Amino acid sequence: MGDARNLKPLTLHVPEPRFRPGDAADFGDLEVPPAGAAPRPDTAAPPRDFTDLAYTMVRVLDEQHQAVGPWNPRLSPDTLRRMLRHMATVRAFDERMFRAQRQGKTSFYMKSLGEEAVAVAAAHALDADDMCFPSYRQQGLLIARGCPLVDMMNQIYSNTGDKLQGKQLPIMYSEKRFGFFSISGNLTTQYPQAVGWAMASASKGDTRIAATWCGEGSTAEGDFHSALTFATVYRAPVIFNVVNNQWAISSFSGFAGAEATTFAARAIGYGIAGLRVDGNDPLAVYAATLWAAERARTNVGPTLIEHFTYRAEGHSTSDDPSQYRSTGEPNAWPLGDPIRRLKDHLVAVGEWDEVRQEAMDRAVAEEVRAAQKAAEANGILGHGLAQPLDSLFDGVFEEMPWHLREQRQMMIDEEAASGRPWART
Repeated sequence: MGDARNLKPLTLHVPEPRFRPGDAADFGDLEVPPAGAAPRPDTAAPPRDFTDLAYTMVRVLDEQHQAVGPWNPRLSPDTLRRMLRHMATVRAFDERMFRAQRQGKTSFYMKSLGEEAVAVAAAHALDADDMCFPSYRQQGLLIARGCPLVDMMNQIYSNTGDKLQGKQLPIMYSEKRFGFFSISGNLTTQYPQAVGWAMASASKGDTRIAATWCGEGSTAEGDFHSALTFATVYRAPVIFNVVNNQWAISSFSGFAGAEATTFAARAIGYGIAGLRVDGNDPLAVYAATLWAAERARTNVGPTLIEHFTYRAEGHSTSDDPSQYRSTGEPNAWPLGDPIRRLKDHLVAVGEWDEVRQEAMDRAVAEEVRAAQKAAEANGILGHGLAQPLDSLFDGVFEEMPWHLREQRQMMIDEEAASGRPWART
């Protein structure tokens, strides 16, 4: 061994975001490959044959708003218009529910501004009966699959129309009708759940696959790695989506490993197909999801897709991003706005125009406004408890254990004896 006294002292690397409050944001050195440049391998190809796709970026829409390259899904204008309307609906829904929280009508909300394509385009690429295991910013899955907006708002308000009876934090939906697994506030628990569901589907000889989403910060959780291990060992028919929106609550992506490599590269060590996709390009998201779904459905194995995008606003209504990042970042982000990019593409190919865009925006705004009026007729969270207190025992166990039945009866008896109802019925 050499003389350690001749070595420089060890230093610890602590990741630092590129821009802090007060800095001018400039993403000029961000490598954005031209649209259409990434090759599209056969869905049956082994992952080792296309590791480069984990380091580049799949892009379809070019600077002239045309769909180019081998990943172009060649969707019909009607499909593109439906995707555009669904993304516009998500944005209008987000804006109205954000204002509702600020007005004290609910306690919490999370917008997906700038990330609408990640959920909406994926929903269009998946089959309607494929099972989705979302994180808390994929409300676009529900909207694209036709979930009534009133039902979603009832859950946000925890009112008398809330099918979850106020047991979930606002925005933590659970919709079996639309293949939308219950959202958990614990990070990345949905990843092993998705793999288990996919393994069960395969073991039963079913044809349905699973898809799951998490933020880039959550890839540092142990559940993420456990899920990838099981998925690669059993070739589970599952799609792992990592939404790299650059920020995990108030810590930037470097704390999850973004300075060292891409998040799509996590797939390589597990022998899983990895794709890095322009998350603000709806056609690229659709194409990558469709490709991964075919791999899963043909028993080739799982795929990890990193959606490279940007969280344009705060993590939630409890967050103030101006305290930790440059206010110029959202406008400086080089991949643009997903709704505008799809609109510009439709205009460029002669299938849309500004007049129809304005009419659609007005119609979507009115649809959301009407849904809010209907939901608020069932009450709002700001008015207090909307469910009978003894309903807290319901919906927890398929068959209520004896001791909970006993406790529930004690509560009912005490309420009757006191003559004071504990909750509105």
